[in-house]
Amino acid sequence: MHTLLPVLFAICAALSNAVATVLQRKAVLSVPRSEGLRAGLMLDLLKRPVWLAGILAVVAAAVCQAVALATGPLTIVQPLFVLELPLTLIVASLVMHRHLPRAGWVAVAGVVAGLGVALAAASPTGNLTHVPLDRWIPALAACAGAVVVLVLVAIRRPEGRARAACFGAATAISYAVTAALMKAAVHILDDDGVVAFFTAWQTYTFAAVGAGALFLLENAMQAGPLVASQPALTLGDATVSLALGIIVYEEHVRSGWWLLPQMIGVAMIATGVFALSRIPLTQSVVAPGEPLRAADAP
Repeated sequence: MHTLLPVLFAICAALSNAVATVLQRKAVLSVPRSEGLRAGLMLDLLKRPVWLAGILAVVAAAVCQAVALATGPLTIVQPLFVLELPLTLIVASLVMHRHLPRAGWVAVAGVVAGLGVALAAASPTGNLTHVPLDRWIPALAACAGAVVVLVLVAIRRPEGRARAACFGAATAISYAVTAALMKAAVHILDDDGVVAFFTAWQTYTFAAVGAGALFLLENAMQAGPLVASQPALTLGDATVSLALGIIVYEEHVRSGWWLLPQMIGVAMIATGVFALSRIPLTQSVVAPGEPLRAADAP
């Protein structure tokens, strides 16, 4: 039951994010389009109940993720977010009345099966609640350095797959750091109260890093094809979260021969994510700014 609770809340968070993506995309497609920035866009969206429902789904996802991180290891919670992409496509096929091809369903099954195999083989344990500052500093410095390098490489590349992949990887690292800091902040709230939560450096740092992650995500989506940015984002978030869970929170995963089924599971996930990233429905729903293709129009 102790392990089941964070799993359930993590899946609920992934599903809520998927619903939010689809509803917000549906709302954006219903308002007047513009080539540039339009000041009235937010006012138009505020009049759309479907957009407001999407915002509620975002809030629900944040609450579910916070509960999952408060009750379970980072190495269990964050890898479950690879389900967000397949869940988004399933929700989109229902809400927007579009067809998910057979290859898409096969890819969804591959991601789910691969995740199950990898987590069962890894069997993460440990749930440290308080992390000393001397453990945070090198981890945050390494992640910040990696993000800076990836962004510098990205801005020196022309638009295309390499640029999108670099921005996607930088976004993944930022999301993983946000989750790690959120976990610390939630534990502070639970153990020390509201005042301690709002005076803790972790609270403001995870908010700032999260905002930066959203900015990097937009750049990743605009830099090149989704098939380049989405795998880097999905797999990178899980990988960095796993590393942070082990290094910062002293969580443990199985080693030895258990590494073989773990790698098989990761390969299944990667194959499924790459396949899903190539589906036209993914391009039209997940990527902001992507025009609807004729085959995908409602």
